[in-house]
Amino acid sequence: MSGTPTFAVAPSFLGLSRHDRAAAYAVAGIPLDIGVTNRTGARSGPGAVRAASRMLTDGDHPHFWIDPVALDIADIGDFAIALGDLKESYRLIERQAEGLNHLLAIGGEHGITLPLLRALRRKTGAPLGLVHFDAHVDTWPDNFGQALGHGSPFYHAIEEGLVDPRRMIQIGIRSPVQRAVWDWTVEKGVTILTAQDVHRLGPAAVAERVRQVVGEGPAYFSYDVDCLDPAFAPGTGTPEFAGLLPWQSQAIVRGLTGLDFVGMDVVEVAPAYDVSEITALAAATVIWDYLGLVGSAAIS
Repeated sequence: MSGTPTFAVAPSFLGLSRHDRAAAYAVAGIPLDIGVTNRTGARSGPGAVRAASRMLTDGDHPHFWIDPVALDIADIGDFAIALGDLKESYRLIERQAEGLNHLLAIGGEHGITLPLLRALRRKTGAPLGLVHFDAHVDTWPDNFGQALGHGSPFYHAIEEGLVDPRRMIQIGIRSPVQRAVWDWTVEKGVTILTAQDVHRLGPAAVAERVRQVVGEGPAYFSYDVDCLDPAFAPGTGTPEFAGLLPWQSQAIVRGLTGLDFVGMDVVEVAPAYDVSEITALAAATVIWDYLGLVGSAAIS
């Protein structure tokens, strides 16, 4: 061990000292949770994930063998939101995401993905592929009458042409869902791998399936921590029984080489329900693994 002890690392993500928007990779918190349908608290996720990331600062990534902190990366702080107003918050998020080279967003609820995809769609000029880890399909047309809740981002993303559903794969799905919602999602062309599919197939086969579905072209990575079994990620608003194990999730993420990721988010960390920071550390580690994945590809 060397350098600053982890307990004294600066409170930014990975202790980053750079904070400007011109970096190749920009980390930003988005403390929004007014569209949740169960337990609130994801607004506190960015701070908790940043604090937990201190555990990842003392050395190189042991799989990709790079130091993510050495990349051209900055923590640009938290995005502004409109208190109590989802529509205006989405507009603000979209505007603040514009002009960034490669955004790594820390939620906040899963609804933040919709305005991030809107900003990226204009940048790429074509619908994106999507790798989506979650317990829920998030393709409900509305959430108890609220069209912009956290259960609907990918319904709107498909309908608005932000993503190509034939290049979209969902991993870890297992929640209750209306059959009509499931059928609509599949009929649009989305590939769904349930948690039981992952347990049966194994991470290597799942990673290969992801590569087959997403193929070439720009893609987005969206990770809801409730894809993990609540024994390992209790700090979330909508936990679901019998989820992915952390080693399965990590092996899949590390296996997603060769894909052209242009942005990502990790969402739904609600630290009030967490135990010993294990959910926040899981979320921080997903971002760290993602940085290893895209960073090692960029420098190879």
